Amino acid sequence: MAQKDSSAHGLENVKTVEEVQAMIQKSFRLPMVKFLRQRLAKAGCPVSDNFFKASECKGAHGTGGFVPGSGIFVCSNYMRIQDEVDQVVIHELINAFDDCRAVNIDWSDCAHQACSEIRAGHLSGDCHFKRELLRGHMKLRGHEPECIKRRVLKSLSSNPNCAGSAAQDSMEAVWDICYNDTKPFDRAP
Repeated sequence: MAQKDSSAHGLENVKTVEEVQAMIQKSFRLPMVKFLRQRLAKAGCPVSDNFFKASECKGAHGTGGFVPGSGIFVCSNYMRIQDEVDQVVIHELINAFDDCRAVNIDWSDCAHQACSEIRAGHLSGDCHFKRELLRGHMKLRGHEPECIKRRVLKSLSSNPNCAGSAAQDSMEAVWDICYNDTKPFDRAP
């Protein structure tokens, strides 16, 4: 299939929207994705296949996102391989689970967003040692918390309520409780 070049993002051979939509469908077969979708349904928030959309993203969206009441989007112009799509789907399902189980979550609140991003980074495998090596981060010990913090701060940078030191302060304030909250898992996978 034809691949397009997205040199503006520093990525070559990224997938088309159609290819990424097919890759999202493939991710539904992963045990982790099945588990998270089951737990969302059990919590009263079932997600159908059309909850997930591939799209070409402009601006500072990163690789994808969760939009409460709308669903999960995966940015095709950042995706090159199935594993990248799988990681976005898993990460965003954890954000969706947090939205479902929290009574008063406010995604514009820096601390609320930081907590969900800490949990998603910790529970999704975003910061697995191999992924960190592929990103060029070669620290042997303590790489996971460092990676999560780096990625949380990047995510919070798109929230106008997290300007200046608010992002760092919010992340540090909720770190322990959110990092140790492994729901819907019994322990971090």
